[in-house]
Amino acid sequence: MSEDKIGGAPPTEPIERSGGALVPSQLPATILPPAPPPRRGRWLKRALALLILLAAGFGGAYLWRQSQDQLPPGIFSGNGRIEADEIDIETKYAGRIAKLMADEGDLVTAGQVVALMDTRDLEASLKKAQAQVQVSQKTLDEAKANVEQQKSQLVFAQQELERARSLVPKGYMPKETLDQRQQQVDAAVAALNAANFRVGEAEQALEAATHDVELYSVEIADNSLVAPRDGRIQYRVANVGEVLPAGGKVFTMLDVGYVYMDIYLPTLEAGRVKIGSDARILLDAYPTHPIPSKVVFVASQAQFTPKTVETKEERDKLMFRIRVRIDPERLRGKGELVRSGLPGITYVRTDPTVAWPPHLQGDASE
Repeated sequence: MSEDKIGGAPPTEPIERSGGALVPSQLPATILPPAPPPRRGRWLKRALALLILLAAGFGGAYLWRQSQDQLPPGIFSGNGRIEADEIDIETKYAGRIAKLMADEGDLVTAGQVVALMDTRDLEASLKKAQAQVQVSQKTLDEAKANVEQQKSQLVFAQQELERARSLVPKGYMPKETLDQRQQQVDAAVAALNAANFRVGEAEQALEAATHDVELYSVEIADNSLVAPRDGRIQYRVANVGEVLPAGGKVFTMLDVGYVYMDIYLPTLEAGRVKIGSDARILLDAYPTHPIPSKVVFVASQAQFTPKTVETKEERDKLMFRIRVRIDPERLRGKGELVRSGLPGITYVRTDPTVAWPPHLQGDASE
């Protein structure tokens, strides 16, 4: 009796061995597991879907950026960098630096002493001038006392002359005595004039000595270097102990009250810009914080496009420089935030009736 008749099992191919192991290709069909779907196809579908999502995201961001960059008529833009006026703190007289009271990065206020020069020689000269003032004052007092003395002698001589004039005609006094009394009066007048002259000399000497004191005091004060404006120390050029000539630079500071950005606009756009036009500065470091400002300068002559400035129309070779300044009141108390060299874009509104785009409106109270 056959096997398929007894067990009812389906017929199978004979199983061969290869090195003592069963060959899978020759196993019965009921024993082999079902083949899994190919994995490469699934990964390709996922990668394709991810690429589509990324493309859609970049496309949406690009379109949004394009919509933000599109400016309404009456608003123009240009690239530039934030700048602040540089002020050199220099010596007025030649001398040696005795002490530095500020360093790079420090915020200073107007009138703050930032360096002291060696003034020992000037202080000695000042003491000498002060002593001379005292001597001149004593000389003046003595001259004035001498004047009073000469006045008294003149009064006495005049009285004696009057007595002689009354007695000579009566014969009680010889005429020779009258002549002597007249000479005494003349001598007293001359002595009084000389005393008054010496008073004038003493007054001039006192005034000269007083001016010397004032001069040395001013020189000593000028050897205390002070910050002329509120600002930040940018560079320290000299050190303690260095001997500098007159006009030697010690510090370079930034005036945080005068912060601006220079941009360059082509002829058609620059011709519409006026002094006082509203502007907005948008720094690359703070793209969501537009800074309100005003146009304070428009160049009267065109110049070639600087290499560091990108323009929308490369064919425009002649550009006009426009300076936009931030309101000093907005910078008051914010000196620590002012840094020169930050790049950004300035937007200038030539038509006051045009509203600023939402991304340039900002908060006026910032």
